[in-house]
Amino acid sequence: MIELLSGLHPVTQALLAGLFTWGMTALGAAAVFLAKEPPRAFLDASLGFAAGVMIAASFFSLLLPGIELAEAQGVPAWIPAVTGFLAGGAFLRLIDRYLPHLHLFAPPEAAEGISTSWRRTTLLVIAITLHNLPEGLAVGVAFGAAHLESGAAANALLAGAVALAVGIGLQNFPEGAAVSIPLRREGLSPAKAFFFGQLSGAVEPVAAVLGAAAVLAVQGFLPYALAFAAGAMIYVVVEEIIPEAQSAGNSDIATFGVMLGFALMMLLDVALG
Repeated sequence: MIELLSGLHPVTQALLAGLFTWGMTALGAAAVFLAKEPPRAFLDASLGFAAGVMIAASFFSLLLPGIELAEAQGVPAWIPAVTGFLAGGAFLRLIDRYLPHLHLFAPPEAAEGISTSWRRTTLLVIAITLHNLPEGLAVGVAFGAAHLESGAAANALLAGAVALAVGIGLQNFPEGAAVSIPLRREGLSPAKAFFFGQLSGAVEPVAAVLGAAAVLAVQGFLPYALAFAAGAMIYVVVEEIIPEAQSAGNSDIATFGVMLGFALMMLLDVALG
């Protein structure tokens, strides 16, 4: 697969990877058509798994390559790593503060962002879309980074980008179910719950293309961009995913999900990258 991707433009690579992660979200959202609804513990374990994947991806696929690239450019490695990481978190904080949204399993009065009369369903979908934004951005930046290197370094970065896309795609599968099933419980028909569940992942190919294009346009910014994507993902994990996964008292199984997700993403990145 890496050989096939290596001949494509990095923006095309990012688009294909984003479509894959979106497709995995849609596949998971299709769980709403099953006759029996999965238990809440399954949803919490799925969210924990997603958190573990994102934490591992932030370090192995984004921060670590960014540090290595900064060192190769003769820049003190900590400057882009720390600056980009904090900027990514600050960016998500601004969106989180002003964009109306409602986290999964939260009551309507817990809606965040500016006051609005939007329906609960809309607020839920926006929250998950906000969550998927840094994932797509990370995929795009990773593929853009591979294009800026040559030889073995380029192959390693491309393999790492593929590992990142596969890892995010795998965690999007249960995550899609964790979105569509609560929407079904809100009273939506299975078809509508599936539609909104998969729609939450539609931002990923868009963000992936934008991420890859931005890296290609401003090549010297790459170490900062990698750290930025990592900071955005860690913000989402800490502010949203882990609290939601443990809100129903299933902290042990959610924590195990985090450990499993981290181990799987670490395995993918080390084995492929």
